[in-house]
Amino acid sequence: MAIHEECGVFGIYDAAGNCAKSTYYGLYALQHRGQEQCGIAAVNNLELTCYKDSGLVGDVFSERVLNDLNGTMAIGHVRYSTTGGSRRENAQPLTLKYVKGSLAVAHNGNLVNTEDLKREYEYKGAIFHTTTDSEVIAYIIAQERLHSGSVEQAVKRAMSHLYGAYSLVVMSSRKLIAARDPWGFRPLCIGRRGDAIVFASESCALDSVGATFVRDVEPGEVVYVQNGELKSLKDSFGNQSNLCIFEYIYFARPDSIIDGQSVHDSRMLAGACLAEEYPVDADVVIGVPDSGLVAAKGYALASGIPFNDGFVKNRYVGRTFIKPDQASREMAVRLKLNPLRATVNGKRVVMIDDSVVRGTTSGQIIRLLREAGATEVHMLSSAPKFISPCYFGTDIPSRKELFACNHTTEEMRQIIGADSLGFLSVESLHKIAPNAKCGFCDACFTENYPIAVVDDDEGKCCG
Repeated sequence: MAIHEECGVFGIYDAAGNCAKSTYYGLYALQHRGQEQCGIAAVNNLELTCYKDSGLVGDVFSERVLNDLNGTMAIGHVRYSTTGGSRRENAQPLTLKYVKGSLAVAHNGNLVNTEDLKREYEYKGAIFHTTTDSEVIAYIIAQERLHSGSVEQAVKRAMSHLYGAYSLVVMSSRKLIAARDPWGFRPLCIGRRGDAIVFASESCALDSVGATFVRDVEPGEVVYVQNGELKSLKDSFGNQSNLCIFEYIYFARPDSIIDGQSVHDSRMLAGACLAEEYPVDADVVIGVPDSGLVAAKGYALASGIPFNDGFVKNRYVGRTFIKPDQASREMAVRLKLNPLRATVNGKRVVMIDDSVVRGTTSGQIIRLLREAGATEVHMLSSAPKFISPCYFGTDIPSRKELFACNHTTEEMRQIIGADSLGFLSVESLHKIAPNAKCGFCDACFTENYPIAVVDDDEGKCCG
């Protein structure tokens, strides 16, 4: 619970116009990837304009704002802050004017070498106005454009400076560009709607605007739209893909297909693997909304134990982890999730959640089930134990905050008050995406980082 990913990106070229409204609908479909801030930049008659603010997509944009933004190209962004914090000036897309014209950049991911790059360019006279790594990316692209024949070549050259996770949509006054880091940490796909070309973090955003999925952007690839045509620059430093495996467990919407694999099917498989690894004598299987629900159905189907709705979720309550004290956080959990007494009263319950991070929320939910009359609560996680932090755009905390780093499984079970506790094995983790056309990063579960990082807890280089 309470794991969050940095953001979602969207971009569209459509000579017929209405691109800002299409981007609005695309961002609505990607809202699950970030709820703190959002923004849209659009190009109309070679003029770039941008509107962004803190809040949800439906609250930030009005009909008047979208009409003012309308044009033949647009990019959009929904943000949950990891690097840089949630200050308003960190909202994206980031826009800048320079000697070659205007540029807008939206970024999903997290760079590992941000501080080194900032220091390098600040000594050359650069002034940064935000605290995000995304501004560093925008600045480097602008610098490389001064020595490149085109903006897509500038993006390609900029990638040689960037180390870490990034899926980008970039817009100049004439071109729309998308790029994915050489390791493919974060998803990015391409779609078509008639003559229109669309880029998005997930295929569900393509569906929302009536676009048909074409393919995923490959690791290390730059794709761009010029005069309505889609073109590609495949970079020589593209590597074996290391997509974040947590996209399938938690981040992505179940109706998305990422790198060839259905997210829904992955979660069903995770539940089936849990049923094989942790058979339980129980009366009902329930899932913690939302990402635990599909895995719970997979467990029920494989085990033969009936699945039922175990909770009613209040979708109008903010995040529990931002409450100022423990009592407030516990009250927020009660407001957000209410057990269905008719489902759990007098029953032995298998409860499946997507993960266990700090353990506090899990304990509160189990207490709610017992108060609702559950005689037993067996908790299973459709992810393995978190044993190391993430440096690529997911806010997995340091080891000192990770439940599994500081307690044995039995100690964890006792602390959260479960009758039993189990985690998906790392071996089974790699079975949940059999159709994926990529490799995976599972460093938060294994400590095997695909690229070198400096461990914040121990000060040593890993990977």
